[in-house]
Amino acid sequence: MTLPMSDPTAWATAMNNLGMAPLGIAGQPILPDFDPALGMMTGIPPITPMMPGLGIVPPPIPPDMPVVKEIIHCKSCTLFPPNPNLPPPATRERPPGCKTVFVGGLPENGTEQIIVEVFEQCGEIIAIRKSKKNFCHIRFAEEYMVDKALYLSGYRIRLGSSTDKKDTGRLHVDFAQARDDLYEWECKQRMLAREERHRRRMEEERLRPPSPPPVVHYSDHECSIVAEKLKDDSKFSEAVQTLLTWIERGEVNRRSANNFYSMIQSANSHVRRLVNEKAAHEKDMEEAKEKFKQALSGILIQFEQIVAVYHSASKQKAWDHFTKAQRKNISVWCKQAEEIRNIHNDELMGIRREEEMEMSDDEIEETTETKETEESALVSQAEALKEENDSLRWQLDAYRNEVELLKQEQGKAHREDDPNKEQQLKLLQQALQGMQQHLLKVQEEYKRKEAELEKVKDDKLQVEKMLENLKEKESCASRLCASNQDSDYPLEKTLNSSPIKSEREALLVGIISTFLHVHPFGASIEYICSYLHRLDNKICTSDVEGLMSRLQHTFKQEMTGVGASLEKRWKFCGFEGLKLT
Repeated sequence: MTLPMSDPTAWATAMNNLGMAPLGIAGQPILPDFDPALGMMTGIPPITPMMPGLGIVPPPIPPDMPVVKEIIHCKSCTLFPPNPNLPPPATRERPPGCKTVFVGGLPENGTEQIIVEVFEQCGEIIAIRKSKKNFCHIRFAEEYMVDKALYLSGYRIRLGSSTDKKDTGRLHVDFAQARDDLYEWECKQRMLAREERHRRRMEEERLRPPSPPPVVHYSDHECSIVAEKLKDDSKFSEAVQTLLTWIERGEVNRRSANNFYSMIQSANSHVRRLVNEKAAHEKDMEEAKEKFKQALSGILIQFEQIVAVYHSASKQKAWDHFTKAQRKNISVWCKQAEEIRNIHNDELMGIRREEEMEMSDDEIEETTETKETEESALVSQAEALKEENDSLRWQLDAYRNEVELLKQEQGKAHREDDPNKEQQLKLLQQALQGMQQHLLKVQEEYKRKEAELEKVKDDKLQVEKMLENLKEKESCASRLCASNQDSDYPLEKTLNSSPIKSEREALLVGIISTFLHVHPFGASIEYICSYLHRLDNKICTSDVEGLMSRLQHTFKQEMTGVGASLEKRWKFCGFEGLKLT
């Protein structure tokens, strides 16, 4: 694209004199982002300070200066700029990562070669998708090339020198949304995010404190080293950490228990040292506080002296001899000294308040100890509440009688009572109220004790009933034993001794008989033993089962259930066995 000019030097001189930067000349981009190697007009040498008529380099274009568009000549077409008075062409919102532009208003006879000829100066073209309806989409290699292409929006294009309608058109360049652009933009964003994460990770690793050295495993050699370090005050913390790690790992066993005990004992020996160090630091702190307080009080005394000097200078006897400026300075100095003195005085008072609060905390601790002793005394007094109940009732009756007597005297006299009598009456009423409240509390506690006593009596009655039942069962068992001894069965005749060998077994037979009597469908041996364990935990299941198997006329065993629910149950058959025997 060339611009026919008779004298390019004269044209550049004229533009320089007008204060306008020449546009479209080789070496000057159409837009600030244009590549200087791509000129809109070829064949013209670049402007340099050594050219005739140019004493200096043209000044840069101000941002508020309107851009003057020129006619652009191409090989096959000519581009005419739009009217500068018209508003700039409208564009849509720029999609992210946009590298594709929409170009509308192309001539009907326009070819892809003409499109490439016009837009290749904006940058490298990747693809062109041309439609039959006089528009196309152009995809560039970079995003900034789209801005250069938008510069041509509004230009009128004419193919050659023809004025035919099919050879002319008005270009409309706008952003276009393409999937490839969005995909590349997203990939680029992900890459930037990965780089940012990597950078942050490297920064965190750089700022992360170094990890502690690994703790060695336990051995006799390492144990001796740690034991020596535990005795050294400077290496005590390191050795204690190693000892703690070994114990948490589970290195303690029977073989190493003595070694670990000796190390723990060495660690314990440092407790006294640490307590002494703490006491020394506290002493140093107290001394420092005392020194600070003394120094602060000395400073306050000096401030008081300085303020007294200012006040004495402000009296009329000396004030009249100073000039106006001197008086002003003295008054300002006096205010400053008073403010500083007040600040230091408040600080000293705060220190004294803190000391008083510490003293009050100590007193509170002492009071808590006295409260604990008082509580123990109250517990001992609560045990004697029941004994005081009667005496309180008697006192209450006496107070009531006194109040009634006073009321009778008041009704007979029909006059106001003396102040002493009123006070006595009020005191008696207050004492009466206090005694009533105390009496109510004692009565409530007395009722609670009575309820507990009634409960104990009920439990005692139940125990007595159980004892009677056991005695009856014992008598029944003894009768059964006697009947079994008198029986004539050959099995019993062959036995050298009775099936019941002791009084304990007789008691068990009676209790089991009573239990199975109230269970007509029988019970398993586990159920029977669980009931017996409530009476005696030493009862063995095998002994009970052997005893019941020996008494065949008193207990019998049956199988109940089907399949998996098959179960052995013992039943009481003493009444049937009595008929048989």
